[in-house]
Amino acid sequence: MNLNLNPFDLSGKIALISGASGSLGSAAAVALGAAGAAVAVAGRDLAVLEPVVDGLRERGIEATAVAGDPLSPESVHAMVATAASALGPIDILVTAAGMNKPAPIVEQSVEDWDAIVDSQLKTTWLLCKEVGATMIERGAGGKVVLIGSQRGSLGMANYSAYSPAKAAVHLLARTLAWEWGPHGINVNCVAPGLFRSSLTEWMWDDEEVYKRLLARIPVGRLGEAYDCTGAIVYLASAASDFVTGSVLAVDGGYTAG
Repeated sequence: MNLNLNPFDLSGKIALISGASGSLGSAAAVALGAAGAAVAVAGRDLAVLEPVVDGLRERGIEATAVAGDPLSPESVHAMVATAASALGPIDILVTAAGMNKPAPIVEQSVEDWDAIVDSQLKTTWLLCKEVGATMIERGAGGKVVLIGSQRGSLGMANYSAYSPAKAAVHLLARTLAWEWGPHGINVNCVAPGLFRSSLTEWMWDDEEVYKRLLARIPVGRLGEAYDCTGAIVYLASAASDFVTGSVLAVDGGYTAG
């Protein structure tokens, strides 16, 4: 038996993280970099990404920024190629981009529905398609970590676009686990619960809503971005070599009962 005494070590690995200017994406970049990976942070706006890169480099992490339109196949292709040119072939993909505009279904515009679903699902699909092709061609395996949500498993009023989109992300992870398993590529999903971020700010702005939701969390607090980083490093590392097609809840116990 070959026992890896440091299965979480990512030295020599190259990670690409979408949505890296957000709280979860930037925390994931720091965690993967601290584990030894070189990190390419991706998003729409280079000016927003540059401070993230500066922060990583200040920690001694090799990092670069790649900007483009995550809904354009040509732009996604260019972003992946630029990241690989700067750092090397991509071993790890983390998809942390997305947005939400909660509204009752009878009031939500089709344009907002399209924007939410595209930001959560289409961007993830395009990145998987592009990075997966490079991993398969290289023949060295890889790790793909999609960011889902507990709302991909549980319904919630005013989330008729977001919840179905996240459910599709969960199923995309399971589908690609079957499709890419023979290529040595592990595909898993992290499903955060109620986390403090710009997407959920409206929940704790309303004290009654906040108290009601907090009462459902056994650990008694909201999640913070760093609460997800251990799960992401685990699924990006050799520690999870026999784990694929899983949706790992990181929700303080919200979905336990």
